Amino acid sequence: MAKKTAACLATALLAACSSTPRQSAPVVVSTGSKPATSPAISGQPSPYSCSYNPPAGARGNFYKDDGPLELPGTLEFVPEPLPRTEPLHRWANNPYTVLGQKFIPLKTPGEWTERGIGSWYGRKFHGQKTSSGETYDMFGMTAAHPTLPIPSYARVTHLKNGRSVVVRINDRGPFLKGRIIDLSFLAACRLGYAGNGSAELEVVSLLPGEKTPASAAISSSAPSTAITAPAEPVLQAAVPARPGSVFLQLGAFSSRSNAESFHAHLARELDEAQANRLAIQEAGTIYRVRLGPFPDRATALAMAEKLTGQKNLPAVIAR
Repeated sequence: MAKKTAACLATALLAACSSTPRQSAPVVVSTGSKPATSPAISGQPSPYSCSYNPPAGARGNFYKDDGPLELPGTLEFVPEPLPRTEPLHRWANNPYTVLGQKFIPLKTPGEWTERGIGSWYGRKFHGQKTSSGETYDMFGMTAAHPTLPIPSYARVTHLKNGRSVVVRINDRGPFLKGRIIDLSFLAACRLGYAGNGSAELEVVSLLPGEKTPASAAISSSAPSTAITAPAEPVLQAAVPARPGSVFLQLGAFSSRSNAESFHAHLARELDEAQANRLAIQEAGTIYRVRLGPFPDRATALAMAEKLTGQKNLPAVIAR
């Protein structure tokens, strides 16, 4: 997205293998925004140790201020979620439109595998509401996905190092620059790409009770099955617009909570000047997340390209 612009997120932690679990009292973390309480811990540590040391000058360095200020001492004992049956969220699984692309969330888990670049999100969203209405905890094992059911579960594998974890899908995103999933800070840390910001991942949707092993998640012939509806056409104005009356419509939702969640995602990725130009417009039963105003259509489309890194994007221009 636009702080140098374009995507959605990355991260990590600490850990060591100890046979004795530490005190299970919840840990309140100071993050610069809202405090959040870490999940309950288990008696078994994660097999993956992790640390958060973003390399100076590395690509993805815009994530450096999204990492934790403090690390809870019990992070290696935060358990991975066990896939179980949960009722679908009433609003978070409705079709929605972002940057001219209409996403149609799946109604059932399983039979879904995709590969691509995944990122993570951390303290800038810590303590805020997700698309499911839950409070985001960067130290939980969760993820945001454009179309997997909310809630549902997925096994995510780092294709370079073979690490694999299970996460619970409870949020929408990422939406820009070809990212397929945003993991929580802890999940990305355990996969070993927190300091880099992003990595090539494989995502396998899990059925309730399924314990797909890491070895089963990696399939060299697994196709990408990302599903989106055809992009909506650019809206043309019937008459010339007044200077300063052009807005870039980034998303359209039937649920205000989903619009607010998307607004929050974008606001943390945009620089301060652009974030201040981001707003939600209510139009009947539709909530539009818009950026602007821009002096003309060409300037608005140039911003769309800057946000996504893609040319000829069928972005929606609203006046």
